[in-house]
Amino acid sequence: MAGRFRVSDNDLIGVKGPAGGAPARDLLAPRLAQGISTVVFAGYGVVTLLNVENVVSGTLGLVLCTGVVVMLYAVQMLLTSPRARRWSGRRRAAILVAQALLTFGPMVWLGVAWGSMAGPLAGSILLMLPGRIAWPCYGAVPLAMLGWSVGGGVSALETGYYAVSTALTGLVIYGLTRLTDLVREVHDTRAEMARMAVTRERLRFARDLHDLLGYSLSAITLKCELIHRLVLVNPERAREEVASVLGVARQALADVRLVASGYRDMSLAAEAESVAEVMAAADVETEVDIDCGRLHPLVDTVLATALREGVTNMLRHSKVQSCTVTVRVEGELVRLVLVNDGVVAPDRSDAPDRGSGLGNLRARLSAIGGEMTAGVIAGNRFRLAATAPLRPPKGEDAEPLPSHRHRAADDAAGRLGEAGRHVV
Repeated sequence: MAGRFRVSDNDLIGVKGPAGGAPARDLLAPRLAQGISTVVFAGYGVVTLLNVENVVSGTLGLVLCTGVVVMLYAVQMLLTSPRARRWSGRRRAAILVAQALLTFGPMVWLGVAWGSMAGPLAGSILLMLPGRIAWPCYGAVPLAMLGWSVGGGVSALETGYYAVSTALTGLVIYGLTRLTDLVREVHDTRAEMARMAVTRERLRFARDLHDLLGYSLSAITLKCELIHRLVLVNPERAREEVASVLGVARQALADVRLVASGYRDMSLAAEAESVAEVMAAADVETEVDIDCGRLHPLVDTVLATALREGVTNMLRHSKVQSCTVTVRVEGELVRLVLVNDGVVAPDRSDAPDRGSGLGNLRARLSAIGGEMTAGVIAGNRFRLAATAPLRPPKGEDAEPLPSHRHRAADDAAGRLGEAGRHVV
């Protein structure tokens, strides 16, 4: 190619990053959730400070309690960070003990219940302890506030306020923190899915480009070698092959456009014509008999892939001289049968499935309700049979298997080199 092009991650997933001028909206949700939590916690801190001012007298007590409130909510902000959930059990227990001392120490010293000061401790217990321990301990905190208020002769209205505000503050802190964590996890998962989509598209693009162009370029090379041998001894045949090369080159250009557009459907009839042409160039006698009418696009693609893989194996693992390709409709099924001679390699039909070749093809057929059998039959011949339903199950959208068309063409090129020497 005369030029080069580059596909960026943002182009593939359909979004623009900061370089493209669009705002980084993917970062907004976690930051917004964290900002809301911070504002709410700060609001609770202000409410607690107002309660302290109402119940604590004396400058020294007011200053000390204000300092304790600031320390408690600073610890609370630390405990709401995602890193705190990865602390060791001993460290969690130590920080909860310190928070409990900061919460109940001033109450014992001053002899008053100071607002919803125990709420952050209740929320921290739910965040730091396992569920089977956290909820009983959480329930003990408002009960402790209730008992302290009753024992201190606090009015029923204030007693209820202290208990309910402690319980609600703990739940709000726990709920907002967990919600922020979930938003962050969803954001990270979304980013990972976008990266996976980019990776899959890159693999698809690289695979299709390699397979389609590899086949076309191999076929062009094969035919040019034949033209080189025929140009002096058989000019008329050489001109015919030149026209064929032009057709392959035009097809290569069309394949590049198909890859760029993401269109990967294959046609069994077109694949059969291509196979017949390559086999003829490799001097292999081929009989193609296809009588199946128009097939479902998914079935058409899978059977075309089966034919391609069968021809690839044929050229790689046998000294084939003749082969037959037959496609027939049998009730609600369509069956492709490929038989060739010249078997010299061991039967590989029972080889472990390594995710490619016949194993990959068998999995693909199974995904649409079909099956595949392959093995050596009488007469030292190899038979591959692929069966698929005329109407695949609804919802199936399996991706076409990686193509091996280029391998078939490369092997055919080697065979043509041997055959070409006999021409001259």
